[in-house]
Amino acid sequence: MDSAEDIFDSSLNLEETHYQEGYKEGYNHGVTTGKEEGKEVGLKTGFETGEELGFYKGCVDVWNSAIQIDPTRFSTRVQKGIKQMQELIQKYPVMDPEDESVQEIMEALRLKFRVIRAALVVDCSTAGPHSSLKPWLNNCLLSHFIISIYSLNFWADLKQVERGGGEEKMLSKMLACGKVYISESRNRAALESIERAAKLFPEAAIVNKFIDDTYNRVGYTVVSRLTPKPSQDSCPLKDAVFAIVKVALETIDFELHSGTHPRLGVVDHICFHPLAHASLDQTAVVAKSLAADIGSKLKVPTFLYGAAEERGRLLDSVRRELGYFKPNSGSILWSGGSKSESLPLKPDAGPTQVSPTKGVILIGTTHWVANYNVPVFSTDIAAVRRIAKHVSERGGGLPSVQAMGLAHGDGITEVACNLLKPNEVGGDRIQVEVERLAKEEGLRVGKGYFTDLIPDEIIERYMKLSSH
Repeated sequence: MDSAEDIFDSSLNLEETHYQEGYKEGYNHGVTTGKEEGKEVGLKTGFETGEELGFYKGCVDVWNSAIQIDPTRFSTRVQKGIKQMQELIQKYPVMDPEDESVQEIMEALRLKFRVIRAALVVDCSTAGPHSSLKPWLNNCLLSHFIISIYSLNFWADLKQVERGGGEEKMLSKMLACGKVYISESRNRAALESIERAAKLFPEAAIVNKFIDDTYNRVGYTVVSRLTPKPSQDSCPLKDAVFAIVKVALETIDFELHSGTHPRLGVVDHICFHPLAHASLDQTAVVAKSLAADIGSKLKVPTFLYGAAEERGRLLDSVRRELGYFKPNSGSILWSGGSKSESLPLKPDAGPTQVSPTKGVILIGTTHWVANYNVPVFSTDIAAVRRIAKHVSERGGGLPSVQAMGLAHGDGITEVACNLLKPNEVGGDRIQVEVERLAKEEGLRVGKGYFTDLIPDEIIERYMKLSSH
């Protein structure tokens, strides 16, 4: 019995021995092969990461060189972004690739780069023939800088495709926004319904909402990518804005409206602005298509202006003919809908008769327009309107500025301004001029405010929302 057990034990031991030898041999082979493959993958990944990091560092160096030559060329926001990129590059743990912050820093760098790149193109594309950019571009070094930026943009996009992202991952460089102004701010249920409707179009996003209860008005800034040739039938930006308009008309009764801000309808005004690489022509296509849909499907008289209208008529001229600037309830209040169904102008789309529950809609396309309001601590509406008149270009004041005097709460009247060329005449200049004129009237002035983000902030916020 013992000898038989010894035979079986030796057989089992032999099998175990072969198993151990095979395991050891396989393990050693796996370790050797794994090291070689790991080294190869590590070198490739490390090279690609270093290449991308070096690319961003090169961009920052070029931008900083341009700033040294002309410290005022880039906006404060852009310069802040460049500084943040530089800090992120310095924080990158080059010697510790296993650091948990590696991916987070790289994603932050990519986002900052895209935002700065888009903002720089906006600056270049919106510069007029008399802009200070022209002599700046005459400088040989900076001309080379601009050319380099376009080349680097192409390389960055190409690298994204090579990394396996394909066209889907390559960020579209054409963005546009639609500012939608609705004559309602107190009916929160209606506003929630409007915002839910916009969320049905994930390629578009509401990046800013400005509510003013005294004016009884809300402004939405909706952003989306554009294709090189936006379709007349459908695009995310148009579809999202149309959904907003439709729900607003269904949930808000214009006859019940009252506020101290002028308005012509439930949806008072929609303006499309090109962002990044988009053009006025592209956004004009969206505006005209939206106007046609609102007119035919929602049966609201719709008027076009700016680049969306063949003669390029101005917003304020259309408003003036439609009675926008005349309060219909005392000297400071707009209340209820139109008392007449007839229109002094023929609409570009929709019926020629006005529904008192809906009003009319103005839709246009322009380069960026900023809204800046300055509070004046007075109820003397006549005095504040004199100030507004002397601030505006129409009254002999600041060029490219439109202004109104509007009651705004207890003891406050505002000088509400449209800045048609905010890069030339900005909020600071408006503030100084209003303060000067108010002093002549013996009135005190508060600090003014913008009602929306600036373009590069809008782009940055959209990038963040669309990356989630």
